[in-house]
Amino acid sequence: MTFKIGDTVEVLDENFSGVIVKIIDNEATIETEDGFNLEFNLKDLMKVKSDASFSTEIFKKNTLSDVLNEKSTPKRKKVNTKKKERFQPTMEIDLHIEKLTPNHKRMATHEILEHQLFVAKRQLESAIRRRFQKIVFIHGVGDGVLKIELEYLFKRYDNLRFYQANYQKYGQGATEVFITQKPIN
Repeated sequence: MTFKIGDTVEVLDENFSGVIVKIIDNEATIETEDGFNLEFNLKDLMKVKSDASFSTEIFKKNTLSDVLNEKSTPKRKKVNTKKKERFQPTMEIDLHIEKLTPNHKRMATHEILEHQLFVAKRQLESAIRRRFQKIVFIHGVGDGVLKIELEYLFKRYDNLRFYQANYQKYGQGATEVFITQKPIN
């Protein structure tokens, strides 16, 4: 890029702009807007267009044919974005015993199962009171004992429907519960 005295320039990687007042070899002296003279290498400068040339470029298309051509160019097509799931789960309850209590190593298997079912029932009743629509219980795959016990628990409630949760997100180890709420009087 060629520079001459009087060019308005900006300094790359700096927040300076000004007018070139002197050029010697590959060094240019610019006068900043504050009146300071600073020296920079020419390769560190970038020429800035003046306001007059900028405005003429903006308003260059002033003929009717230019405007009509611009309007007739096809617009970008709308990109169909994947719609969000209408009702995201409002609660996720992880029933893995290591997430529920730090003392699980001293517990017998039936105590672990009882504790998991106690937590599941307490969280389910809390969700019904708080009028949630969906809950996901993460129970893991294992032998399937906890999953079967959860199904027995869910069948005790009239206002529940339950299905296997989203496989992509949870794998086979989760059950999604839908709560149909009664209207508030």
